[in-house]
Amino acid sequence: MEARDVPIPVPALATEPRFAQRLREHLEEEQLLDGRYRLQEVPGGHVALPVVEEKLSQLRLPQEIPCGLVQIQDPVPSRAARRQTPAQKLRDELRQLLGKSWSEKLERDVPRAWQRHGDLVLLSEDCFRAAPWEKLGPALWETVASALGACRLARRGRVLPDGMRSPSVTLLLGQDGWVEHVDNGIRYTFDVTKCMFSPGNITEKLRVASLPCSGEVLVDLYAGIGYFTLPYLVHAAAAFAHACEWNGHAVEALRRNLALNGVQDRCHIHYGDSRQLELQDVADRVNLGLIPSSEEGWPVACRVLKKGTGGVLHIHHNVETVPSPAPPQTAVLQAEQGSLEGAGSDGEVQHPAEDGGKETLAARIRPEWQRWAEATAARIRGLLVELHGQPWRTSILHIEAVKSYAPHVHHLVLDLECRPMLPT
Repeated sequence: MEARDVPIPVPALATEPRFAQRLREHLEEEQLLDGRYRLQEVPGGHVALPVVEEKLSQLRLPQEIPCGLVQIQDPVPSRAARRQTPAQKLRDELRQLLGKSWSEKLERDVPRAWQRHGDLVLLSEDCFRAAPWEKLGPALWETVASALGACRLARRGRVLPDGMRSPSVTLLLGQDGWVEHVDNGIRYTFDVTKCMFSPGNITEKLRVASLPCSGEVLVDLYAGIGYFTLPYLVHAAAAFAHACEWNGHAVEALRRNLALNGVQDRCHIHYGDSRQLELQDVADRVNLGLIPSSEEGWPVACRVLKKGTGGVLHIHHNVETVPSPAPPQTAVLQAEQGSLEGAGSDGEVQHPAEDGGKETLAARIRPEWQRWAEATAARIRGLLVELHGQPWRTSILHIEAVKSYAPHVHHLVLDLECRPMLPT
């Protein structure tokens, strides 16, 4: 065993365990996570994620995640550091393939992160764009697949502006793009070249799965491949779902996913524009999972709610937040060796832990979020009064922050209870 008589301290960001996965995603996105060392426990019940010392000048603490810079006095190497990672293996094999043509510019063009869906690896859009790669032909993709342990490869492009958020994905190696992904025990299959899949929404899918929906009828106005329809049916015990979707490729995936999870008899798919939906007076709960705004679906959501008893709307929206001054730096903690280890640092994009743990938002609801929620509640109340010709009340049950969608823009979900005010 290698001697460690004089351990070298390693800089890290310390946070509460419930924020660890979100902080990891932020550091990975900024390429600041030091994959040579484990996530470790530190005093005060916190955990610390090592950061690359050479990039400390680039470090910007995310405002939505409470954290502070610390020093890990006795860092523990990660498992990935004890072996060659796929990213390292990929660079080595490409260097060998190119020989004297290899350069620092080409090395920067090699991906450091990717998504894995079974035997298919989905690369980011900004990799392998330099001209020398094109000369390699099929040998390039065979080498990449071998290094990453994949049979199929695809590369992401920009989302198409077609109103359906269709992906622009190119299949580089393999015959088709159909893959299977499992979230919280639910199986999703879809064609990565035709349909979007957002692992960043896992926290909202977990929350939906825990809602008390037994015996209820759900209308999901933007069902996609079943991102939220399936958690409502499989885990939240909704009695029946009406799933609306206008993308034919997503509808095909949704049909397969309902069958895969054994709930096809409890769901009716409405293929077409949800704004033209003819349903009314059927829903106990309506999911409006469309961003940046689901506002065009609000009149339909009001119409499908049961007019005698009302129900709950789950309204998704991107809300812009005015930047606030950075909080003062927390004191540097003296860290000790811990026993926790984070997910792999080998380049694969990790999904949030499926432990159902939620962050309490009441203490950090921002004024802009509250104003948006109140304005939305008032607008929905007006639509219901206009539709039914009688008073209704709307009550804000909860505001959920799903993720940061862009700088100072947050994907929020408003749980809004809507009830008719019956005459006394």
